[in-house]
Amino acid sequence: MVAEKQYPMTKEGKEKIELELEQLKTVKRKEVVERIKIARSFGDLSENSEYDSAKEEQAFVEGRIALLEKMIRNAVIIEDDTANSDTVTLGKTVTFIELPDGEEESYTIVGSAEADPFEGKISNDSPIAKSLMGKKIGDKVNVQTPGGEISVKIVAVK
Repeated sequence: MVAEKQYPMTKEGKEKIELELEQLKTVKRKEVVERIKIARSFGDLSENSEYDSAKEEQAFVEGRIALLEKMIRNAVIIEDDTANSDTVTLGKTVTFIELPDGEEESYTIVGSAEADPFEGKISNDSPIAKSLMGKKIGDKVNVQTPGGEISVKIVAVK
């Protein structure tokens, strides 16, 4: 039997997913069913774009619900690892300086389920995170990015 994919995430990330799931099940699902009911009342379903649109949205919502349930079921909560406080691991915020120009950047490394680059949270599957994982403060690391290879120096891990 194939083991299901595990989803590493913080406790807060899991709570956020649980809230989204609850909202989809209690609010969004009912809204879509109501849209379908209204669209059916328009008559001929073969040329009813409102009905088609509502059915597509229903498929999206049900797919999202199934994915979130799977993520919650297979969630692996990231524990606070204070023993290796200077090592880059999942759940930690790493600050590095891009070499040679010294531009400083900080990212929190999280599981793919809660990654949001606009909030400074990058997936542990991203090229930057993969390159930084297991490294320590002061290490110089080459990171392969879509724009080419860059060199960085880790200056802080929290």
